[in-house]
Amino acid sequence: MKTYYINNGNDNAGPFTLEELKNQQIKKNTLVWHQGMDEWKHAVDLVEFVPFFRAAIPTIKQPTPAPKAEETKSNQTIFGLKKSYFFLALGFLAIMMTVIALDIIQSNKRNDLDLKNKQTEFGNVQVELEQKESNEQRIQQEIQKRIASENNSKRRKDSITVRLSEIKDFLIEDKNQLAEAKNNLSALENFQQLQSESSQEEQVRLAQNDIANWKREIDQLENEANRLYLELEAIH
Repeated sequence: MKTYYINNGNDNAGPFTLEELKNQQIKKNTLVWHQGMDEWKHAVDLVEFVPFFRAAIPTIKQPTPAPKAEETKSNQTIFGLKKSYFFLALGFLAIMMTVIALDIIQSNKRNDLDLKNKQTEFGNVQVELEQKESNEQRIQQEIQKRIASENNSKRRKDSITVRLSEIKDFLIEDKNQLAEAKNNLSALENFQQLQSESSQEEQVRLAQNDIANWKREIDQLENEANRLYLELEAIH
């Protein structure tokens, strides 16, 4: 269906069908244009508008401005795109920019998280190394203590062994001295008639004291030897 645009001197209006134009205030000099026309024409110059007027008026031809319909059409586009398409593209671009921004933010968060995880792992490794070093130090200390203890034990064993050897020699000597003291006492008792009574008693007393002293020293050496034997057994 053919549609028309009209111009009453100020603005363009339309499109209208021929039937709709009956309700418009169409005058003879009203400019009319429809698709296919090269220029605007007065209404009286168009055959289909003849019924709108009582008498026909000769055609008046005069130059008219270029159709403003194209200008109106151009006003409905932005950068050669329809406004709806332009705003749709703008919205899509905004969504893409938002997605990219969110992706960058998420990537930064992941990088931060990875960095924190690596720092935590590094810290854990450091703690493990320090713990391992501490354990090794404790082990070395224990080893040193054991070595020192073993050295002390060895020195003590050697010392005990030397002392036991000395005690053994002392016991042999003391027992010989004890036997000699007993022999002296026996000899004094057998030859009482050869000495005065007071002199004999003094010699017997001295011989008895010697026997008591040697017995006491022998007992002390034997007690010490027994104690050292027990200590030596404990060291083993």
